Amino acid sequence: MLKDLKFDPVTNVKVAIAKTPEATGESTFYLYLINNKEEDLKNVLVMTEAAEQEDGGGRKTSKLRHFFDLVGGNQSIKVETVDPSVLGFYNRIWLSFYIDGQVYDKRFTIEPFKEWDLNNISEIELKGRLGS
Repeated sequence: MLKDLKFDPVTNVKVAIAKTPEATGESTFYLYLINNKEEDLKNVLVMTEAAEQEDGGGRKTSKLRHFFDLVGGNQSIKVETVDPSVLGFYNRIWLSFYIDGQVYDKRFTIEPFKEWDLNNISEIELKGRLGS
């Protein structure tokens, strides 16, 4: 049955781990889902996990799952807090959602990085790393 589903490529949707300033003056890392599409994403499922080695070996985190009914067009949302101890891991994010009844699916990886080695992410006006 899975072979009967048509999976169109995912475009204009990104994930990022970004350093977010808090009201207390401290900063927290969050995983963001960025929807650069005009269309709303519906029934959004996000599954995250991290592993020390690229092949999935070494120390691992537990798998976390998040569900969102709707992510509006040209909007971004915080998905989860990211502990700085796993920034040096391969963070894997699996994203699945619907647009007009069509299912879309994509797997992202955010490669290991240091807390101070960040890039500008214009969509959320924060510094962090985008998934590829």
